[in-house]
Amino acid sequence: MLINIMENISPTEQEKMLSGALYFANDAELISTRKRASKLTRLYNNTTEEQLEKRQEILLELFAKIGDNVQITPPFYCDYGCYIKLGSNVYMNYNCIILDCNFVEIGDNVLLAPNVQIYTAYHPIEPELRLTGKELAAPIKIGHNVWIGGGTIICPGIEIGDNTTIGAGSVVVNNIPERVVAAGNPCRVIRTL
Repeated sequence: MLINIMENISPTEQEKMLSGALYFANDAELISTRKRASKLTRLYNNTTEEQLEKRQEILLELFAKIGDNVQITPPFYCDYGCYIKLGSNVYMNYNCIILDCNFVEIGDNVLLAPNVQIYTAYHPIEPELRLTGKELAAPIKIGHNVWIGGGTIICPGIEIGDNTTIGAGSVVVNNIPERVVAAGNPCRVIRTL
């Protein structure tokens, strides 16, 4: 009997979002979580250079996990915050954006230059399905010791390997292996380290 009851329970929109299934972003729970992140990022972006302790408190509340010595230069924006995990010694320069409609994991010793955009969110390419208002999201993982150049866009579902450099202005649409320099639109490996 219990099995039949469990089978009849539909997944929440959050569960659908995090599993990579189609979901409605206008769900009340998701809206509430986005409002929380919006409030926290607004508070963070309004801090001054002298308020380092306050900045740390906000980041601890915003993110799922945060390592030691994380520095984010405001302004910074994200959708939810609670799906972002940051390693130690992470630095994000001005105007970094993370659309974390799925999990974003950033390793240790990662440098993000200004205007880096990390997008887990995307829409169906079929217009009829897109017009239903349903969305999709795929996780992103950035390894350790990675440098991402200014203006880079990292698309949904991407993994970037350890010890890799991504050149400025790149659009990363495919996974990038470890120990390489990659750049361009679309981003491709230029040389192996």
